[in-house]
Amino acid sequence: MKHVQPAAFNAMMAMEKYVVSTDIDPLHKELIRVRASQLNGCAYCLDLHAQDARKLGETEQRLYLLSTWRESPQFTDAERIILAMTEEVTLIHQGGLTDLTYEKAVAHFGLEVTAQLIMNIITINAWNRIGISSRRIPGEHHQIHKTDANS
Repeated sequence: MKHVQPAAFNAMMAMEKYVVSTDIDPLHKELIRVRASQLNGCAYCLDLHAQDARKLGETEQRLYLLSTWRESPQFTDAERIILAMTEEVTLIHQGGLTDLTYEKAVAHFGLEVTAQLIMNIITINAWNRIGISSRRIPGEHHQIHKTDANS
């Protein structure tokens, strides 16, 4: 995509630079990326972001339990709000971000960070669609959003 549609790729990179600059804890960003990638079935992004989460100190146990976070006591209240938001925005066809989840997010994080969380979720969903549509292969990390986003 970078070489075929450079303007579109540059627009995505601008979104990624924004995501990197937000006030959200880096590990929370990776939890968003991993969970959305699980839901969307993007093997490339799931592989990449699970590795990134591990580098930030995420445990194997929590990564294994991420798809069952509601039943797993290993996640904090803040993470539960983030994961609920991630699922509701990613699965927008099922009703989208509920009022209850949005209100919990604003109460816990404030309006600014809640908006940043939403944009983080939207961005990984776009990357997932690019990864799946362009048939990205897990393990072939060309740093499409890490290296380029930081340059």
